[in-house]
Amino acid sequence: MERALQIRLGEHSISFGHWSYLRILWEHDGLTQRELSEIAGVTPPTTSLAMNAIESLGYVKRVKKPDNKKNIYVYLTKAGRALKEKLQPLAEEVNAIAINGLESEKVQIAREVLLKIIANLVIDEQNLLVSENKRVPSTRELGRLREA
Repeated sequence: MERALQIRLGEHSISFGHWSYLRILWEHDGLTQRELSEIAGVTPPTTSLAMNAIESLGYVKRVKKPDNKKNIYVYLTKAGRALKEKLQPLAEEVNAIAINGLESEKVQIAREVLLKIIANLVIDEQNLLVSENKRVPSTRELGRLREA
């Protein structure tokens, strides 16, 4: 599904990663970059690089507020908001293609199973991060481990 959507998004110069951020911002405009990272499930440096690219395309604007210069807030521009009308139908098209020929009951069962799998993995991650005091290593750290 990701590749099918990526092909369609590419016609609008949007990567699948950028799509993920835009979807979040369409629902929650004005998040901090850190909040955006947490919701997207990626590291802050990854979000920062993506925001550089999306901002250069004119779809978001990053703002530091005078009372809190530490946080960087991300806002959709008019062009970024307008993208929803162009891109959302592409995702709906891919979803329709993916479930073509499947009975609605089977689609519902598949959704329930996938949601349960995701919920289980979220719980596992929380347990590892909180109770075992672990964290997600950065790409840079993983690179150093491979070099050693």
